[in-house]
Formats: sequence, C-alpha cells, structure tokens
Amino acid sequence: MIKELKSPLRVVLENYGRINPESIEEYIAQDGYEAVGKVLREMRPEQVLSEIKASGLQGRGGAAFPTGLKWEFTAKAKDAPKYIICNADEGEPGTFKDRAILEGDPHKIIEGMIIAGYAVGAHYGYIYIRGEYLLSINRFNKALKQAREHRFLGEDVFGSGFNFQIEIHQGAGSYVCGEETALMESLEGKRGNPRFKPPFPPSSGLWGKPTLINNVETLANIAPIILKGSDWFRTFGTKKCPGTKVYAISGHVKEAGLIEAPMGITLREIIIDYAQGMRDSKFKMAQVGGTAGAILGEDMLDVPLDYASLGEKGLVLGSGAILVMDETTCALDMLECFLNFFKRESCGKCIPCRVGTEKLLELATAISRGEGKEDDIDLMLHTAKVMQKTSLCALGQSLILPISTTLKYSREEVTEHIKGRCPTGVCKI
Repeated sequence: MIKELKSPLRVVLENYGRINPESIEEYIAQDGYEAVGKVLREMRPEQVLSEIKASGLQGRGGAAFPTGLKWEFTAKAKDAPKYIICNADEGEPGTFKDRAILEGDPHKIIEGMIIAGYAVGAHYGYIYIRGEYLLSINRFNKALKQAREHRFLGEDVFGSGFNFQIEIHQGAGSYVCGEETALMESLEGKRGNPRFKPPFPPSSGLWGKPTLINNVETLANIAPIILKGSDWFRTFGTKKCPGTKVYAISGHVKEAGLIEAPMGITLREIIIDYAQGMRDSKFKMAQVGGTAGAILGEDMLDVPLDYASLGEKGLVLGSGAILVMDETTCALDMLECFLNFFKRESCGKCIPCRVGTEKLLELATAISRGEGKEDDIDLMLHTAKVMQKTSLCALGQSLILPISTTLKYSREEVTEHIKGRCPTGVCKI
C-alpha cells in the first residue's frame, strides 16, 4: 500500500491501513453501510440533499464545485434514467490519492455512490477507473461482489424497494478522459474527446441523460457526513472550505506519501510536520495541484491551502498533489517536463491546444538548449493566455498557471539559459 504519513485527522482515510480492504466484514465492523441503511430507512431524498448541501462539501477533483448543488441539479432533472459516475481516472502526474482510497477502502466509495443514487433518483452507477490501476480494479470488483452478496447493492437494497447497480469501466490511459465530458464519451464507446458545454452533465450527460459525476475523494466523504452530520463535518477546515483534503506528497522531502489534513493547512506545515522537512537542500519551490497546478515560492509557504484562499490569488488547489523541489532543481527543466506531458496528452480536438502545446514545448526546449531569444519568454506567456481563452477543455486552458508562476519566481533563471548557462547545471547547453 502507499505509505500514509502522520495524519491525526481522518475522515476520508479513517479505514486506510486499519482494515483489510478485501473484507466486507471488517468494513461493516467500522460502521460500514450504516449510512446507506440510515438514508434508506430514515431519510427522504430531499433530506439527504439538504444534509450534503449544509456540509459545504466541495468537489475534491479540483474544480471545487459545491457537491450538494451538483446533486440538486441532477435531482431536479426531469429526464430518466439517471446515472451516477465515479471519476477514478486519476492521470495527473504525482497524484495517487484516489488510487490509495480505492485500494484501501473500496466499500466506502460504493456506499457513497449508493447514497448519491438514492438522493438524485438514479439506479445505475459506473466507476471509470484508470486502466493501470490493476489493484484498485481487482479490489473494487471484489467489493462489488461482496456488496451484492450482502444485499447492499442490487435489487431492493435494505428491503427499501430501492434498486442500485454499479459497473466498472476501465480507462485506456488517456489523461484527457479525466475531464468529465471526455470520460462520458469514452464510457459510450467513443473516442475520449471533450464535449462543448452547455449542456452540463446534470441535465444531459451519459447517453444524453441526467448524470452526476463525482470523483473518488468526494464520494469518500459522503458516508461520514450522513452518519455524523453536516455540523460535525464543518468543525474541520475553514468557514468557506469545510472538511479535510487528502494530499499526495512527493519530491525532495524526507518522507513522501499520503496525508489527510484540514482545509486551510499551510505548505510549510505539510513539509515540516508531515513530510519531516527537506531532504538535502533548501526549499526552492513547490507545485501544488498536479502538473496543471501553480508553482509556489517561499512567499507562499504560509498561505492557507484551501480553494478560497488560493482562488483569491488566482491559484488552484487542484487534485491535491504536492511536488516539493529544492535548490538543485532547474525551473526551466521542470517546465519543459510539464509541457512535454501536455503535448503528449492533448487529444487534438481543438486547434489552440493541439498547436499551442507543441509550440510551447518547442520554445521551452530551444531556451533550455541556449538557442532561445528573450522574446520567446513573452511569446510563451502570450500563447498560454490565448490557449486559456480559446481551448475547449481544462487541459489547454490550464497551462497558463505552471508557465506564469514558473516565470514569476524563476524568470532570471530562464533568461540565464538564453545567455548559454543553466544556473543549476542540469540543462546541457
């Protein structure tokens, strides 16, 4: 299993490493499926919606859209059938939190999907799991079989008359399929390209029907909220961003791994208190939110990591991946690595992203080899801004963040490459 660092607060990871994830009996012993029983026996669908809305839970996939509001939109849709989708296509480099949750506590996701289905009036669910996550797939398959055998899933759940089915769909390794509309295209057997929006999934999603899409971490919060209440959930985190966040920590720290911390924790606290400090050299920068996330410098070490605080600065918390880098890191080398990833993963459907990702990589590569011009730096920024405004989906729209924030903290370092010198000695000029 993925190493979990010291996490005194557990909501999403409350069972991680503490139970056998392949034993439904051990899950039941930790109040497993009690939340499903509670909503089916004691609550009307609208009461479930009200509780999730009152909790203030926001989508943990990166967009931070209010979960209860998304559920309400789907519940109000008149068309049928309706679908629940768990987005487990975790393709962001450095991100492994959803994989860990699926491997360590698959029944919690099943429970969250059942509750979501009851709340919005859906009887069918799909979990779209990244194809490389073989252990996650195997364990989730076992969990589905066990849940059906115990009558927690299938026909007449808990004798309530409510029916709910879940199927697994394996992704084929396309990063862009993490985008909800591309994911639905893939589920329908088509090429995984993003759709134009509107319409949005709650009104027209899978096969044109109302569809609720939540990611793994979001759904892992549902059962605890139902059992312990929205007021309890709001005791963690901040007023604007309640609850906890699961982070995947990697890079030049002494202890890499998985943590769960309250919303609003600082980067400094994560590095010192959880990751046990820097490994060999001084902190230089960190990328927060995965490859599409922003680069944060020393001046951001004490800024609260929550959607609202970062949003006020034009930044995002994203998937929760944190890559910590020390002074041996070349900022341009890292940027070139990021851009190479986006070039390879662009689906090519829209011209701004298809052409822009290739052009950005060409510019960064030329600069890293000492073949660039001063104007190339501004051209990179301009290209990324155009992509932000004109690309069809978040892949092309998000490159502006890693580029602009890298240049904010390391423009002089990038300029040195144009002069024929890599300050860290990483690039071969």
